[in-house]
Amino acid sequence: MTGGALDDAIPGFRPDQLEGFRIGVTSERRAADLIDALERRGAHVMHAPTLRMEHARDDEQVIADTRDIIGARPDVVLATTAFGIRRWLEVADAAGLGEELLDTMAASRILVRGPKARGSIRAAGLDDAGMSEEETTISLVAKVLAEHPTELTVAVQAHGYLDDRQLDPLRAAGHRVLLVAPYRWKALDDSDERIPRLVEAICQGQLDCVTFTSAPAVDALYAAADGLGAYDALLAAFRRGVVAAAVGPVTAAPLASAGIEPIQPERYRMGALIRLVCERLPELRIARARTAHGDVVMRGSIVELDGRRIPLTPTPLALLRTLLDADGAVVSREQLLRAVGTADEHALEMALSRLRRSLGAPIIRTVVKRGYRLDVAA
Repeated sequence: MTGGALDDAIPGFRPDQLEGFRIGVTSERRAADLIDALERRGAHVMHAPTLRMEHARDDEQVIADTRDIIGARPDVVLATTAFGIRRWLEVADAAGLGEELLDTMAASRILVRGPKARGSIRAAGLDDAGMSEEETTISLVAKVLAEHPTELTVAVQAHGYLDDRQLDPLRAAGHRVLLVAPYRWKALDDSDERIPRLVEAICQGQLDCVTFTSAPAVDALYAAADGLGAYDALLAAFRRGVVAAAVGPVTAAPLASAGIEPIQPERYRMGALIRLVCERLPELRIARARTAHGDVVMRGSIVELDGRRIPLTPTPLALLRTLLDADGAVVSREQLLRAVGTADEHALEMALSRLRRSLGAPIIRTVVKRGYRLDVAA
């Protein structure tokens, strides 16, 4: 689905919905559609895919696994991803096994992990016998165990990041499990500078939101941050206010386990994710204050003071947001240094000076020996 088609699928499209907001995109697959939809709503997007989807390096292994599955005549076939099913059928067809594989699947009981996998099964002219309740591999395995407690042969189309331990309950119940992995995820190498820039932008509060469409992408971001010595700072930035937007509960799980509360749509679709970001960012990332010199509104990278629109660079923006969040309370120099990711007090002074000049009005007060505060109206 193109960005324009995504717009058509999301009610209430406005080209200024995300104006001023800065959003990080971590996905590779369908990233162009997501970026286009966000930019068409006015967002500034930083794209840094944390993983790359690769076809299996050796189709011979996929072909060998396919022959084993055809020969085994499985009782149950588990379809976990739409892309994986399509890729499996393409490889089988190129090897002259396409018809045999379709016949084998048609003779089995096909269970799907979610609507997308169901769509790929039906596009191949097949019918499924049911779908997991939670669109997860664990839920799909639970469905097999509930409906087929006796020993069967189960063929599993593995997705790119399947934890093989998720299939252990099938083996423990006596089922014979056969795997085929048509594709896999691969971490990007160290020469890709986009990921360090993304980590830095998150840690310094230069992004309002980061979108995630797979759990492996979350784990890869954690690994990259850890390698840069910024893991704790990354988590702190998300907990402090950078919004993590996950496409569904599977993607949200590694965020939640790290103490991050992501937003996620009720329907696990990209269009629903975009709509949710449009709805929630104005709620979560617009900061306001009434000062003695007029109203201040901060919408992402756009700052308005008493009706004037003021462009600010990332460091002054981070300082102003920290002061706005304090709502007139004193913010120490140490807190401001952490907010901009530096220990250089001279650099902090220079950034504060630039911020004051840009704002024009004396809304930032120095509190001697304590720090700074916003001059909010009484």
